[in-house]
Amino acid sequence: MLSIGRVPRGAPRRRGLLSRLAVAAMVLVVGGAAAAVAAAPASAATVDTSAWYVLVNRNSGKAVDVYNMATTDGARITQWTRNSGNQQQWQFVDSGGGYYRIKSRLSGKVLDVSGRSTANGGAIVQWSDNNGTNQQFRLTDSDSGYVRLINRNSNKAMEVQGASTADGGNIVQYDDWNGTNQQWQLVRVDGGTDPTTPPPTTPPPTTPPPSNGTYNNPVVWQDFADVDIIRVDNVYYMSASTMHYSPGAPVLRSYDLVNWEYAGHSVPRLDFGSKYDMSGGSNAYVDGIWASTLNYRPSNKTYYWAGCIDFAQTHIYTASAVDGTWSKLTTIPNCYYDAGMLIDDNDTMYVAYGNSNISVAQLSADGKTQVRSQQVYSTPSSIGTLEGARFYKRNGAYYIWLTRPANGQYVLKSTNGPFGPYEQRQVLLNLPGPISGGGVPHQGGLVQTQNGDWYYMSFVDAYPGGRMPAMAPITWTGDGWPVLQTVNGTWGTTYPKPNLPTPPRAVKPLTGTDTFAGTTLGPQWEWNHNPDNSKWSVNNGLNLQTATVTGDLYKARNTLTHRIQGPTSTATIELDYSTMRDGDRTGLAVLRNSSAWIGVRRDNGATRLVMQNGLTMDGSWNTTSTGSEVASTAVSGGRIWLRANADIRPGSGRQARFSYSTDGVNFTSFGNALTLANNWQFFMGYRFAIFNHATQSLGGAVTVRRFDLTTP
Repeated sequence: MLSIGRVPRGAPRRRGLLSRLAVAAMVLVVGGAAAAVAAAPASAATVDTSAWYVLVNRNSGKAVDVYNMATTDGARITQWTRNSGNQQQWQFVDSGGGYYRIKSRLSGKVLDVSGRSTANGGAIVQWSDNNGTNQQFRLTDSDSGYVRLINRNSNKAMEVQGASTADGGNIVQYDDWNGTNQQWQLVRVDGGTDPTTPPPTTPPPTTPPPSNGTYNNPVVWQDFADVDIIRVDNVYYMSASTMHYSPGAPVLRSYDLVNWEYAGHSVPRLDFGSKYDMSGGSNAYVDGIWASTLNYRPSNKTYYWAGCIDFAQTHIYTASAVDGTWSKLTTIPNCYYDAGMLIDDNDTMYVAYGNSNISVAQLSADGKTQVRSQQVYSTPSSIGTLEGARFYKRNGAYYIWLTRPANGQYVLKSTNGPFGPYEQRQVLLNLPGPISGGGVPHQGGLVQTQNGDWYYMSFVDAYPGGRMPAMAPITWTGDGWPVLQTVNGTWGTTYPKPNLPTPPRAVKPLTGTDTFAGTTLGPQWEWNHNPDNSKWSVNNGLNLQTATVTGDLYKARNTLTHRIQGPTSTATIELDYSTMRDGDRTGLAVLRNSSAWIGVRRDNGATRLVMQNGLTMDGSWNTTSTGSEVASTAVSGGRIWLRANADIRPGSGRQARFSYSTDGVNFTSFGNALTLANNWQFFMGYRFAIFNHATQSLGGAVTVRRFDLTTP
């Protein structure tokens, strides 16, 4: 990244030896005879509670297994090649209401979502049977006799993490998307027979690919800058910068490098100082998480994120799953500016970093401290600045991937170890990009597929929307230098799709509807600075209490943001404003350093719909205008739908427009258009933002019942 100055009915009847499976017909083999069970109306399935079953995963063909035949509370549950041992045999214990505990024959303990987690990636372990809701599962039908197991506490499905096909793959919970890694065959081991090979399934992709087997750039038309990209088994992960938005360092997941979904965040909260809480009138706009790095260490099955904050210290966070719980491992008192992490073949951890002067640091075996740091390259004046390091090893050679912001890409190569010496070559310079009106693809990182192919995931400056990931193939010369594959001398708008296995499931779209079900926010959401967690909640709706008394939206805490989908998209919220207090302001904004919003204000007991335009900041991110009211009309009834449409194609003069509805069907344009600022200095692109703040006193609240992000 370029530095500018600072810069959650009654018990079912038993069905004898057969499971009653709703929706789809199921065939079981009992004592060698096939019995067909006809389709039935949808209801919770039941099983024979006197039987023992092996649970076989559809994707991997492996069985749920108590790892290492443990009998202790908290022991890992994994998948393993089926052997039908006691550690792979399970009995369904009726909890009533269509729910069951799943008891191990080996230990007598039951499957348990560890710590009553409701998060994606929450570990499933074994624990003493206390009939807790986190130990209760219901059976939901897939096709061909397969079922999903849905936890009562979290309402998430039991799955093989990351669609792994390896022995020892973790069993966790995740949102129910009916992926093959979430589908299980219940095979009786007290008289039943082995399962037959199920027919293959091909879940539809999120976006139907072109019929000629190509993909289009940008692969993600949302603001994800400074990307780092890795592959773990058959799953790809991509991390990005978030600056002052919290949680930080989002992680996207893909199975084909083309269709991506939100998975989690590496930094749960920006615990880097009071300004990230907007304490005492301070703020951290354009500070926080800049170009950082994500990697996976096979030796301890741990994901690592590292980033330098405020040019002062490098913080390292770790997790056993990208969609699980991340925690801070260490703070190193050195700034690894624009860091790139390498886990070497011998498990040694290195970080390449720097601006113009490029260095390599070696970390201790536990990854907590620096052992050694050495400058390995000084950028010649003829090139200018190189930064944005990524660090790789291929065929024994070490490579540092560097950007010349914001129009070039270079690579360093050493055949004499991580500390060099290094040779340098240019990869691209001033290459026309794939987004009309956008910049040169640069920065980002490389990834090797399961089949040995290489791809470069860059980003393209495309303001006012931000920086959009674009991907192109990489080949290698005979002497080990990477070569970008161009199309007619440009970064292609279209390339052949990567040759990869069929995804185990469709990823969750980056657009769509959120009704704020459950009790947690999805990973697509980020707050403007750290939120006051005592002032918001999710429970079949997003409840926002006022958290700040201010007349300035830029200083209001608990403003919740969502990236805008390009090239143009529309956000709509259904808002319950019936519990506002006098002086409160709530609504939907198009937010950046020049902003506008549509919303409801309450004054003297009366509520009005208003459109406010002209909110601005200066180059130091101080508020220069809180805007002016350009439209107003009285509203009543306590419920309204607010809408903003934004055109974020690169260039000047792009606009956002606002409208409202009192029935959710018929919308009326309101106010004037916001002309979107397309300067790059704020770095982050425009976002849709939901806010509720006070101007007199705290105590008011609103509830967002629904959020829709749609494209034309």
